[in-house]
Amino acid sequence: MSDLGVGFKYLAKGQRWMAQHGRSYGLGLLPGLVTLVLYAAALFGLIAWSDDFVAWATPFADGWGETWLTIFRGLLRVLLFGLALFLAVITFTAVTLLVGQPFYEALSERVDKSRSPDGTAPESGLSLMRELWISARDSIRVLLRVLFYGIILFACGFIPVVGQTVVPVLGFCVSGYFLTEELTAVALQRRGIELKERLALLRSRRSLVLGFGVPLTLAYLVPFVAVFLMPGAVAGATLMARDLLGEPSVGDDDDSDSADGESVNAGR
Repeated sequence: MSDLGVGFKYLAKGQRWMAQHGRSYGLGLLPGLVTLVLYAAALFGLIAWSDDFVAWATPFADGWGETWLTIFRGLLRVLLFGLALFLAVITFTAVTLLVGQPFYEALSERVDKSRSPDGTAPESGLSLMRELWISARDSIRVLLRVLFYGIILFACGFIPVVGQTVVPVLGFCVSGYFLTEELTAVALQRRGIELKERLALLRSRRSLVLGFGVPLTLAYLVPFVAVFLMPGAVAGATLMARDLLGEPSVGDDDDSDSADGESVNAGR
């Protein structure tokens, strides 16, 4: 199977793993719900104020004919909302992981224990506050990279034909790539792997990363779906991180690893 298919398989495995540990699933929904409410309010605010913002940003077009003015500013509003949605998809995971850090960290450890031959999981040895600081710092660094690509794609969106075909595809690929980085960071950061090394690791198997991240990005565009997929996405990203590092794994999809208990906090 190609790496694209393998990446998607890890996404499916993570959802299946989470479904088979249902008593932990409810807690995993809470951080996503909180983040979703905040993002929904921000996007609705953007829609409400987009007309005024676009008019303020393009005073040079005030003297244009009504038809061209409507088309031009309408296109800018669509591009503005598209860029906001692009950033929302990328940052949603980072914010949700930050809000739900203790749970997702414990969940990732449990996935590691269920696949490790000796039933153990790597531990960072850091305090919760230190882990939160590193996670927030790295998320900002990733966001700056996303903004860089987002601005380029936004500008390319004005190119006829290419802006309406190639650019959206590239946007989903960029979103999927950095979304996967945020998710795998839960497991990789716990192993002491810094952001630069994580990005190099992901670049070494881009197809695998895109096979995991692009379908998840597309799913996240559907309202509320991100909230329900988030716990399983963390589980799948942990499984994929083990693959990227070449760590030996036992078991597969039957998850006959109930010995470690249902509470994700048991491994803390």
